[in-house]
Amino acid sequence: MTVKAVLTDIEGTTSAIAFVKETLFPFAEAALDGFLDAREAEPEIVTILAEVPGPDRRATLRRWMAEDAKVTPLKSLQGLIWRAGFEDGRLRGHLWPDVAPCLRAWAAGGIALAIYSSGSAGAQRLLFRHSVAGDLENLFRGFFDTRVGAKREAASYAAIAAELGLPAAEILFLSDVAEELDAAAASGLATCQLVRAADGTQPCGRHPEEADFPAVARRFGLPLPKSPG
Repeated sequence: MTVKAVLTDIEGTTSAIAFVKETLFPFAEAALDGFLDAREAEPEIVTILAEVPGPDRRATLRRWMAEDAKVTPLKSLQGLIWRAGFEDGRLRGHLWPDVAPCLRAWAAGGIALAIYSSGSAGAQRLLFRHSVAGDLENLFRGFFDTRVGAKREAASYAAIAAELGLPAAEILFLSDVAEELDAAAASGLATCQLVRAADGTQPCGRHPEEADFPAVARRFGLPLPKSPG
């Protein structure tokens, strides 16, 4: 097969699960009340809050946070809170050390890159714009979130392939989550599970498995970063 695009998840794939669960989520929860007190009258925030059910929207948001609910208004609001943190330097986007060199090599080699994460597209951009490896945002052709569909539904991957303008078979999807890989494969995408020992990922046995991005590159014939010197 010829891979012309790589679509990748973030949490557990490019970045540590702990960064999202132990840094980003607590940051958003702690900042929620102050953020809404200062900005809830702004049109963008009003639009998001209109999608939050219940008489006490903040209680609903906190319940969603506790449940790690994959719902668009929560993810949109978290993304805005994180933007404030990234832009003032309180946050920097974690990436595994093998990720940025491969992303740069793949982009330089003509491979289209895109992100698909349950976090909002805005939050995705922030993580890569303010990453520990520098500004990587411009390497990507697309950022996709739950507005395109749920990550465990095959139709979502078909929609992304259409957006990228490529046959599904020419797109490689990288994730640590077996059910997401199942959905991508059902739409015809090539798949590979990232099994990072530091994240405790368990191989599912239904998809190719690799431990890091250089191993993915070797398996699928993608460009490898040049060795120093």
